[in-house]
Amino acid sequence: MAHLAATNLCFNSFLSGADAGDSPASCKRLIFTPRNVGPLFLPKPISQSSKKHISDYPFSSFYCKSSKQKEDAPQNFSRRSKDESNSGRSRSTAFKSVGQRKGTKGFLVDSKEQQVETTSNLQDATSLNAVVKVYCTHTAPDYSLPWQKQRQYTSTGSAFMIGDGKLLTNAHCVEHNTQVKVKRRGDDTKYVAKVLAKGVECDIALLTVESEEFWKGAEPLQFGRLPRLQDSVTVVGYPLGGDTISVSKGVVSRIEVTSYAHGSSELLGIQIDAAINPGNSGGPAFNDQGECIGVAFQVYRSEDTENIGYVIPTTVVSHFLDDYERSGKYTGFPCLGVLLQKLENPALRSCLKVPANEGVLVRRVEPTSGASKVLKEGDVIVSFDGVHIGSEGTVPFRSTERIAFRYLISQKFSGDLAELVIIRAGSLMKVQVALTPRVHLVPYHIEGGQPSYLIVAGLVFTPLSEPLIDEECEDSIGLKLLAKARYSLSRFKGEQIVVLSQVLANEVNIGYEDMSNEQVLKFNGTRIKNIHHLAHLVDSCKDRYLVFEFEDNYLAILDREASSIASSCILKDYGIPSERSADLSEPYIDVIEESQLTEPQNFGDSPVTSSEFGFDGILWA
Repeated sequence: MAHLAATNLCFNSFLSGADAGDSPASCKRLIFTPRNVGPLFLPKPISQSSKKHISDYPFSSFYCKSSKQKEDAPQNFSRRSKDESNSGRSRSTAFKSVGQRKGTKGFLVDSKEQQVETTSNLQDATSLNAVVKVYCTHTAPDYSLPWQKQRQYTSTGSAFMIGDGKLLTNAHCVEHNTQVKVKRRGDDTKYVAKVLAKGVECDIALLTVESEEFWKGAEPLQFGRLPRLQDSVTVVGYPLGGDTISVSKGVVSRIEVTSYAHGSSELLGIQIDAAINPGNSGGPAFNDQGECIGVAFQVYRSEDTENIGYVIPTTVVSHFLDDYERSGKYTGFPCLGVLLQKLENPALRSCLKVPANEGVLVRRVEPTSGASKVLKEGDVIVSFDGVHIGSEGTVPFRSTERIAFRYLISQKFSGDLAELVIIRAGSLMKVQVALTPRVHLVPYHIEGGQPSYLIVAGLVFTPLSEPLIDEECEDSIGLKLLAKARYSLSRFKGEQIVVLSQVLANEVNIGYEDMSNEQVLKFNGTRIKNIHHLAHLVDSCKDRYLVFEFEDNYLAILDREASSIASSCILKDYGIPSERSADLSEPYIDVIEESQLTEPQNFGDSPVTSSEFGFDGILWA
């Protein structure tokens, strides 16, 4: 009950804000705000319909920390935005620095500590000419009516050339795109661009333009090293306030593992005090030598703070580009998949037989992670790939700094192995763990862009997702379902929370018309694994009745033959093209045997992200 009470307080807090780069012509969305979270916003693309004062733009809401959070630690960000979000991660050269390495053909990423002297600077037109304006038409899915799309809207953002016929921008700038166009500085021609890859977690997208005319005389930007504190930084892009290129200057304020609003992830980020406004998202940030040190993507705004913007560092950009180069697609940033507790208390370390002031305690292991076969609850992780972990969950960073242990994990690629030194029951041992991207029970973004749905006699079923929660708002979703979304973990890959979104009224479903946003647990006595499993069970049912069991012991029973006859009439009456999404027409492949299913855990046990803790003593890695 304590968990539910605390969660109830969290669900009542909402904020609205603006993306640093773009501002779409869409209405505000209410986003669940966990406690201890601060106001972080993605700079959205600028609406093309009409230009207004910035205060008139209907910016989207975002995940935020309490306004009482310390001003020097605004780490938690909003979940997502329709346009842009900026954040970045820096790689310590003290750990596996690769020096100059090729990220994508045609450009080099310099991750050395030594600053490389170059002849280019922002006074040269070359650097500014590599920055282009992005025009995007977005058509987002309608998650409440999953068989259709929402009304399209347009926005503008920024991007820049990186060589080999490619452009870099923010993923939220081209989210749900149906058309992307780009225009060079000083040109009046817009060229159609193609999205090659989108990294949701890191909020980066890779574009290309097939027209040779667009690339005539183009010179790509050169990537520089990770900056140091107080280094000068210049943000370039096409923000609100005019149609031509804009330049704003500031300094590097902080470098640490930061929450990325768009992907609800935590990667290295650079905090700056230069202005980042709607339209800036996707634009480059330069150092004094004219080298690109990152991509502008999000801002932190509250009554207590000023000029806090965030840049995705070149180390995160390099990881994204290397991933694309190796796989031909974006595969994601891996995670360890464990819930960790800090070991600052001497008595706690003594009880666990930890001899030194080091290590973090494993409190839970995600069933879908590679660590589930290796690590156990109660293990103490004392080192990761030879780097010792402090009792606060930090590791050495550069010469005199420390950074969150999660930073080391983010440097790995999906499928890589990590060597851990752990203490188990007082014994020291080495283990190897395969790192894979995290599996979310309730996804923050829908792969393919369109949600799955199944309509049975007017009962509309769809998987629970964060976009659906955003669209429906907390009052209609309900506290219990929201708590499951925030605190439940996947027991196996492919698991989904399937909900009855609404009931399309018809004689066959009389008495059920008012049902909405109810989780379906079983069909004819069989526990539901995902929506594809539900569709398979309905198709293969030979019983007289269709029996749906919902949360809170609610029951809905339909006559199978009557339901089959009424289905076509219901689709026609409501103008629905099909009773199910295309993906549910594919043959069902069972992901896990019924006998292997474990009972759902108590959803109050484990917050899904580090943002949802009431204090910073525990964290996800």
